[in-house]
Amino acid sequence: MSQPFLIMGLACLAGFLLSTDGWTQPVELGVGSAEFSARLIWKHDGRKAKAQLFVKQDRYRIEHMGGVKTELGYAGVSIVRLDEQKVWYVLSERRMVVSVPLTSDYLLPFAVTLEGETRRTLIGDSMVNNDAALLYDVETQDRFGNTEKYFEWVDPARQVLLKLVSQDRDWFVQYEHVVVSTQPEFYFEIPLGYRKIEAQEAPSPNG
Repeated sequence: MSQPFLIMGLACLAGFLLSTDGWTQPVELGVGSAEFSARLIWKHDGRKAKAQLFVKQDRYRIEHMGGVKTELGYAGVSIVRLDEQKVWYVLSERRMVVSVPLTSDYLLPFAVTLEGETRRTLIGDSMVNNDAALLYDVETQDRFGNTEKYFEWVDPARQVLLKLVSQDRDWFVQYEHVVVSTQPEFYFEIPLGYRKIEAQEAPSPNG
């Protein structure tokens, strides 16, 4: 039976990540590469969080620094499964996984070309965490006609997205120490011996 499950705290994914209507599209990093690891840093409405990120095609694993606070305790890991349209919160102390429906709020941007992109202007050479990058001014439009502008930093050699900053709201996402490599299957599965419960996610009191 489904039950309410409240996701709280500053490290909550919902609302931190890039919201987009096309969340069923495959995850990709640049061109022809869909498996990598990186240090993830993101910010929304003045709140900043860090995590280790592992991506394998249509799924990714986020190991939170500080964890995600829930009614049942802290989840140290979130596994986003686009193929199952679910997000799994792993609560190691309870040996439990709480599964909630996937929404667009959980999506991270990986592709250099942004969804709904209508304009891209090269600003010039730049740096992100000591990595050489090309800086772009990019504009997007959603299906309702709303526009948003971004600054985007791209690794020119690997065509990897390194940083994306909204010019219209207090939001950014950054990837550091990006390593393109094959990721183990078990990173994206429910740990052995863990009990999975299905739940409906309630809105966070922190917005």
